[in-house]
Amino acid sequence: MKSYSTVLAIAGSDSGGGAGIQADIKTVTAIGCFATTAVTALTAQNTQGVQKIEKISAAFVSEQINSVLTDIGADCIKIGMLQDKEVMLSVSESLSQFPYIPVVLDPVMVATSGDCLLEQSAIEILRKILNQSVLVTPNKHEAEILSGTELSSPKKIQDACKEIARYGAENVLIKGGDFDDESSTDTLYIKKDNRFIAFESPRIDTKNTHGTGCTYSSAIASYLAKGHDLEQSIRLAKEYILNAIKSGAHYSMGKGRGPVDHSWAQNR
Repeated sequence: MKSYSTVLAIAGSDSGGGAGIQADIKTVTAIGCFATTAVTALTAQNTQGVQKIEKISAAFVSEQINSVLTDIGADCIKIGMLQDKEVMLSVSESLSQFPYIPVVLDPVMVATSGDCLLEQSAIEILRKILNQSVLVTPNKHEAEILSGTELSSPKKIQDACKEIARYGAENVLIKGGDFDDESSTDTLYIKKDNRFIAFESPRIDTKNTHGTGCTYSSAIASYLAKGHDLEQSIRLAKEYILNAIKSGAHYSMGKGRGPVDHSWAQNR
């Protein structure tokens, strides 16, 4: 019998379908893995922003995680939006029962629209979850919050990587999408080797970037689930998100920032 490469996505729901759990499922499926989920929050959300967030109890988030992992299992876990400190503590406790499953943490704090998605009191607890992660993938704004460093130069980016790694993450990938550079360069810090790797790609002129962070981190988790090493998983995920942005630039959806094209390979 065949078996699926499986990714558990622990994240919030985006009613607009471009980010969150919906983007995770689309990405994991497009790359050829099987997606399971634990929903951490509900959002009323569209291309123009987040209108409302509805909480889900921490106990029920744990029930979802345990239900999936004790039966189906997972080859990799992707964590996205964790709404409050109770949910964070609950997720951390649940994952401590499955320490052999690699975790990719996308520390969702600020949406592309600028909406704050994380309560301030939860940031310190989020830092504690870093030591359960094989990789943490903050964008510019999230990296500045986590590190307490303004990312004004390549040296500052490297300093922020090291500061974030100090909280326990094995590897740190600061995404370059929110910088003002001509190209988009992601900086990976591998703590055990104390070295940096740059992943560069051209910047696409489009407003359809809703859900890029969710999609990118889910793609990395998917390639890890399929057995690739970390560096190769990031390179493949970078190629996937670049093509998703390129293809999505040709579509019109809503009045604000549209989504990327998760099914770009099928839509060629």
